[in-house]
This record gives sequence, structure tokens and C-alpha cells, in this order.
Amino acid sequence: MASGNQQHRTSLPAPGRSEVNLCSVLTLGKDLSKITMPVVFNEPLSFLQRVAEYMEYAKLLKQAAMEENPLVRLQYVSAFAVSALASNWERLGKPFNPLLGETYELQREDFRIICEQVSHHPPVSAFHADSEDFIFHGSIHPKLKFFCKSVEIHPKGMVTVELPKWKEAYTWQNVNCILHNVLVGQFWMEQLGALEIRQYGDANLKSTLSFKSAGRNGKDLHKVEGFIMDQDKKKLVFLYGKWTENLRVCEPILYEETLERIKRENKSPQGSPGHKKVLAKLHSFKVGAFKPSHQDAIDESTGTEGDDSPTIDEIPGSTTLWKVAPRPQNSAEFYQFTTFAMSLNEIEPGMGKILCPTDSRLRPDIRKLEMGDQDGAAAEKIRLEEKQRRSRKTRKQNSGSEWAPRWFTTGINPYSEQVDWLYQGEYWNRNYSDIEDIF
Repeated sequence: MASGNQQHRTSLPAPGRSEVNLCSVLTLGKDLSKITMPVVFNEPLSFLQRVAEYMEYAKLLKQAAMEENPLVRLQYVSAFAVSALASNWERLGKPFNPLLGETYELQREDFRIICEQVSHHPPVSAFHADSEDFIFHGSIHPKLKFFCKSVEIHPKGMVTVELPKWKEAYTWQNVNCILHNVLVGQFWMEQLGALEIRQYGDANLKSTLSFKSAGRNGKDLHKVEGFIMDQDKKKLVFLYGKWTENLRVCEPILYEETLERIKRENKSPQGSPGHKKVLAKLHSFKVGAFKPSHQDAIDESTGTEGDDSPTIDEIPGSTTLWKVAPRPQNSAEFYQFTTFAMSLNEIEPGMGKILCPTDSRLRPDIRKLEMGDQDGAAAEKIRLEEKQRRSRKTRKQNSGSEWAPRWFTTGINPYSEQVDWLYQGEYWNRNYSDIEDIF
């Protein structure tokens, strides 16, 4: 593992901002993964590096592994799942599509992760992270679609956390991300949907979180809340917060007492029309005109209510599981990157001698964009895409066989019982012979 004293860079070599006016290249309802996007829309990272951003708050998994109580372990795994979304906030740039066979590795004090692009059509990125305390693995095949004024990102694929010490595992699928006003107006985003984390072990608990729609007046923007329940659907703890800020936990009774207190404080004089109107809103919990069609199902599955429920910032007696790290002051100058993201494309001293030749850090188009050379990045991007097409054509002519990933293979995830991409091992042995030159 990398030394904990390693100092990583806190800015990029050149400032840059990604453009968001997509009118000239988008077609309504089109899958964006099938469109060649101009470099001006990119940020200087590969999607594999964005996958590695999952690990920014890996300490939450380490903390989970240290806990004796399975309920507390699931709380920290839930916090990890929410924390993985925080870096998305205000990130306007699209990461570069990985080339087939492209890899990315990252080592830190508490973990190491290897990612590989295992399929090009459809695009699939597989990853495997491990440490002394946990294993985290899965695959993501994102679908991006343009609808009038918004872009919807559907991060298909299952992810799995294993805690070997407790012979316990957790699986979930990420929620959708909606980018609003990508053509005109004030750009904003929301994560939307139900996040269900299943625990496999002696306890067999389940955490179900609702990522709320912003609602009519935006009061629920970024809001996430839900419960951890046992096999009998008994609510054990209440989780709440904002995916851009924090996740807290408290006893369900504290949540209910806070709701009742807010209701009392908002009461009008008994019997007045205003009083009846307030109570009707508080007790009906109906979602307003901008409620997505699936929000009813989300609310029902999480046991939480909709748009007109009281907004609770902090419940007395709560414990904070996770809090977002502040972004650097120069973040807006560098694609809204977090401090963690700033370091992802860095080639550290001595790294060049051991790095796999297919690593994203070695991509010349990404490197040129990071240096502020948009024209050079665009030219290299075209060259790499043409090189990839020629390689595919040559393989078919010479052998007729399909390309096979080097580090991952398909198999059955023993927990979800679904077909998944599983790590074959041996990457960290640093034997990179017979690696195709993809750059």
C-alpha cells in the first residue's frame, strides 16, 4: 500500500472548465455513450478514474469492519454508498470513454483498486478494491440519455462489499443522476431513486434509502433518508442527510418525536382553516406537481413520505456517520474537482517504472487536456479511436476471435446470484507481458 505520508497534488497543471451547451451534438432520447463528444465537453479523467473515486471515503468500510454490531456495520456501509456520490456535485465535465483494455490502478494507505474496461459495446467498466479489512468489487455500464432540457445518467451494474472478518457481504445498485438545464438556465443536478443495500450474513438486514426529488420549492434538493430494517421489516434506525453534505443516524423514536414537535410548532389556532390546512399537509405527505412517477414506490419501500413532509436538518441525539470533505478553494478553476480527484491523474515519482502500459494516466489525450491543450487533446482522441477500430478489425481478420479482458472474467456473483465481472487476480504481480499497445 502507498505510504500514508504521501503528499498528492492539490491542483492541475492548467485551469479548465467543461462546456455544458450540448445543443450542437445531442439528439433527443439518444444514448450518449454512442455519440463521439468533442473534447470541450470532457474533464481530464477517464471514466475508470471516476470509478476509482468511489474510494475517497474508503475509511468508512474500514470503520464498518471494526464494528462488532452488524447493525452498525450496515450503517457505515450505507454511509459509504452515499459518500460515493458526493464528488458528482457541480461536475459538468464528461469523463473520457475508456478504450477497450484500458486499466487504472490506485493505491492508498487503506486500499488498492484495479479497474479495467472489459467491454466497448456496451461500455462496461469492472473494478476490484481490497485491503486488510474489506473487499469492494463490481461493474458499471452507464447509460446517458438526453431529454429536452436534461440528461439522465443510469449507472447500471451491481456493486458488492465483503467484510471477511464477519463473513458478511453487501450488494446494491446506484441511483440515477439527473442533470437539469444542460442547454439554458441555471445548471443543477439531483440523485434520484431508491438505494437498497442488502446485507448477507447472520443478521440479514436491509438498508433502503430514498434520494428525494427537489420538489416544488427545492426544499428536498439533495435530501436522502430511509431506514435499516430487519427481516420482519421492523425499523431499527433512521438514516438521513444530504448526499452532498453528510449522513446521520438516530433511533426511529427520535425521528418520530421530532416530526411531532414540528407539527405542534406549525399549528395554527385550533379549528381555523389555516390549522386544518397545515395538519392536512403534514398528515397526507402528498408529493407535489414535480414528483417523479416512481416516487410513490420509493416512499413506500423506504417507509418515508413525500414532498410536503416537514424538512428536518438535524435530529437531536443523532450521530454523524459521514461528512463530506471541503473542496479546495481553486476547485471552480479545475473542473470542480475535489482534492481527491485532483490526484487521480498524477504520475507520482517512480510510478512510471511499474505502471501497467494500459493505465489511464498514460493516455495522451487526457494528459494534453490536463495541460490545457484542447486542440492537441482532440487530435489525440481521434487518433486513439481510429487505432482502436483498426485493432478490432485486425483481430477479426487474423483470428476471428473476440477480444478478452486480461484481469477480469464473467462469472456468477455468489451474493446477488447475477452474472458479474469478477477479478481473476495477479494484477499486482506486475507481470505485464503481452499487453496490447492501446495508446
